[in-house]
Amino acid sequence: MADWAPIAKEYDPLKAGSIDGTDEEPHDRAIWRAMLARYVPNKGVTGEPHLTLFVARLNLQTTEEKLKEVFSRYGDIRKIRLVRDLVTGFSKGYAFVEYKEERALLKAHRDANRLVIDQHEIFVDFELERTLKGWIPRRLGGGFGGKKESGQLRFGGRDRPFRKPINLPAMKSDLYGEGSAEKRTWSREGARDWRTRDRDHDRSRDKRWPERERPWAWGESERDSKEDRSRGRDRRDRDR
Repeated sequence: MADWAPIAKEYDPLKAGSIDGTDEEPHDRAIWRAMLARYVPNKGVTGEPHLTLFVARLNLQTTEEKLKEVFSRYGDIRKIRLVRDLVTGFSKGYAFVEYKEERALLKAHRDANRLVIDQHEIFVDFELERTLKGWIPRRLGGGFGGKKESGQLRFGGRDRPFRKPINLPAMKSDLYGEGSAEKRTWSREGARDWRTRDRDHDRSRDKRWPERERPWAWGESERDSKEDRSRGRDRRDRDR
C-alpha cells in the first residue's frame, strides 16, 4: 500500500487488468498474451518521448493540418505524426504530437483532453511506449484501452486510474474456529432443550388426556341419571 499510485509507474499486464491492481490470475486471454509478449519499442520512431503527446479517439477524417491548427494554440509544435494503415493509407484514429517546450506539452495535456475535434471527443495523454517501463501495446493484449463490453478493460492510465485497494483488518482465527464451535454447541444444546420440552409436553398431555374425555364421562353420567329416574318412577308406580 505504501507504493500505491492511481497511475502506473511501471507497466504490468496482470496489474493493468485489475481495477485495484491486486489480481493474482489473469481474467482474460489478452492478459496472458501480454504477459508472454516480448515487445521492443519501435526504433524507427524519432523525437523526444518526454515532449510527445499521445492523441486518441480521433475522427477518421481528421487530418494533420487540423491537428496542427488545434494543438499549435498551446505552443510551438516540432512534429505531428498521424498513424495510418500501411495498406489503405486511412487514419487509425490516433496520432503523436511533439512540442518544442515542456511548458507547451503540460498545457496541452491539461487543456486538450476531451476536446471535441470534428465531432469527436479526443483523449490526450503522455506517450507511454518509450517512457513507461515494460509497456505492451494494445494489439498484444496490453495497453490501457478496452471496452467494458469486451471484458478487456485496462487500468493504470489517465483515463482509467487504479482504485485504491481496501485494507481489511486481520481476522482472528478463533472468530471462525472456536467461536463457531461454541455457536454450534450452543445450537445443539438448544435443540436438545427443545426436544426435552417436547417430551415433557407430551407427558403432560398424556396426564391430561382423561380430563379431555369429559364428554364421554358426561354421557355416561347422563345415562346413569336416566336409569335412576326410571327406577324412581317404577317405585312410585308400585306404591300407588
